[in-house]
Amino acid sequence: MNLGDLVVRKSYGGDVTFRVENIIQNAAVIKGTEFRLLADSPLDDLIQVPPTRITERGQQAQIKATESLTKLRRDRQEQSQRSGESAAAGWPQAPKETAYFEVPGKVLHLDGDQLYLRKSLSLYEQLRIPAEGHHVHESKMAEMLYRLLPRVRPDIVVITGHDGVLKQPHTYDLYSLASYKNSQNFVAAIQAAREYERNFDALTIVAGACQSHFEALLGSGANFASSPGRILIHALDPVYIAAKAAFTSVRETVNLGDVLGHTISGSKGIGGIETRGSFRIGMPRLQNLSTLKVTPSAI
Repeated sequence: MNLGDLVVRKSYGGDVTFRVENIIQNAAVIKGTEFRLLADSPLDDLIQVPPTRITERGQQAQIKATESLTKLRRDRQEQSQRSGESAAAGWPQAPKETAYFEVPGKVLHLDGDQLYLRKSLSLYEQLRIPAEGHHVHESKMAEMLYRLLPRVRPDIVVITGHDGVLKQPHTYDLYSLASYKNSQNFVAAIQAAREYERNFDALTIVAGACQSHFEALLGSGANFASSPGRILIHALDPVYIAAKAAFTSVRETVNLGDVLGHTISGSKGIGGIETRGSFRIGMPRLQNLSTLKVTPSAI
């Protein structure tokens, strides 16, 4: 067994594929390839699998991820069409060259996992969502937000990484933050963000990871959080929520049923509260300044 090997756990029926992150004596630290799950396992419980091998659960997640991305792109096209109709209605006599431009919400994404961060930033780029991302350990996120928020001034903040219900020598208490790996760190980060901006419509916060304390995250000020059913969430679920908020008009609220129904993990994985979107249109269309012929008028 080597670092980077793909493995499944015998004791869990090989339901989730992991990558070996570290090996300490007879145990390994493993990270989900599709789900935001960080775990440890005895080496003798792991079975190495080839890169082409996909578990049934992983295959279902990939199918759902493709469907969700297709839905995002279709929604994006529909939003552009509505933007054009809105601009035309507001100024029906406008010449063609004064057409509108679009301003989707800006995202600040903090992620405890560098690989998932790269995947998330790639998806933002595909969807043409302005985004800045930082790989930050969950315990440092609150401190980092104090510095980043005044500089970046985002419309949407994503706070995610790894989490999970801890193995306990006694029965765990799902109401207690002490029963979770990183929920208390996410709570601290949300509170830092809400100190910066208390208005839930001026700053949309998407927070949490696998099995996170959903109620505590919402209670601390998140608009959307995981995980109502304490299930594993897909690595890109927080990105899907952020993208929907970024492309929902400021005149509308994010359609909760539509959003939760099309996340990869569903309503057991992500929940939230009514939230206004961050998308705006402007007029006239931004100019290509390199083509303008301007007569200087200042001395």
